[in-house]
Formats: sequence, structure tokens, C-alpha cells
Amino acid sequence: MAQRDIKPRVRVPKKIKKGDVFEVKTLVSHRMETGLRKDKTTGESIPRDIIRTLTVGYGGREVLKAVWHPAMSANPYTSFYVKAEASGPMSFTWIDDLGEQYRKVIEINVVG
Repeated sequence: MAQRDIKPRVRVPKKIKKGDVFEVKTLVSHRMETGLRKDKTTGESIPRDIIRTLTVGYGGREVLKAVWHPAMSANPYTSFYVKAEASGPMSFTWIDDLGEQYRKVIEINVVG
């Protein structure tokens, strides 16, 4: 599990009608170092450290897999849409260059 203080956040509607398409918003606090910058005091290169993948599961299947590259901004925000099928967990996993994983599981509440 992650050793750093990285806090993934996820936002979905509180209640969703079955069959509706709903928006999922994520934000993860991460510096996303490209490996191209130098430390101002030492002049040494700052090693690359970016989140490489975001994987989202819902209803027993993968609904999103994003592969990110060094041009991705710090504290990456992601927004996507999913069709509401049933109530249950939606799991999020971010993996960075150091192999650290940041996870969040939220409950999807489908009504009707």
C-alpha cells in the first residue's frame, strides 16, 4: 500500500436510476514529476514519478483503464460516464512509477 500522503477523491451522484448514464469525477493529489526538471539547489535531475495507470471496476468488470504519460498535469483530474446497472462497489486503482498503488472504493446506489 502507498507510503506517501496521496489522497484519491471520487464523486458520483448519491442516487442513480437504473439504466441512467452518470458522471464519475476523480482527483488524486500527486506531483507527477516528469523527470525533466532539476532541483534548484543541487542542480540534480528530479527523478520521474508519475501515475501511469488508473483502472476502474464496476459490476464485476473493468469500465475504464487510462494510461498516462509525463505530459499529464500534477493532481490529475479524470471525468467519465458509466451506465448504472446495479447497486454495488466501484473500485479505483492508481499505480505510479514507484509501483505504489492508491485505492478507493465507493458504493454506487442504484434505485428503481
